[in-house]
Amino acid sequence: MAWAILVGAGLLEIVWAIALKYTDGFTRFWPSVIGITAAAVSFFMLSTALKSLPVGTAYAVWVGVGALGVAIAGIVALGEDASPLRLGFLTLILVGIIGLKVVEG
Repeated sequence: MAWAILVGAGLLEIVWAIALKYTDGFTRFWPSVIGITAAAVSFFMLSTALKSLPVGTAYAVWVGVGALGVAIAGIVALGEDASPLRLGFLTLILVGIIGLKVVEG
């Protein structure tokens, strides 16, 4: 269950990071509300997962899921570069996340 909560926290990290792009320095109300709320819930879920997962593993997976998701969202929805080299390095992040799950069980 802790792993599911952790992945959910990582998915919410994607939401708040993308929302930050649209806040215009927290001058736009709804993107700011969405970003702050998603961040708060994401932190809460991370802290819940940390009750039974090692902090180094949980934090690395949380950041990895968020970074990978934001990068993919940037490519798919925002037209950011999808060079083979960039995709290769994003694949390495995914391999790291999977590897940490395998090692920690």
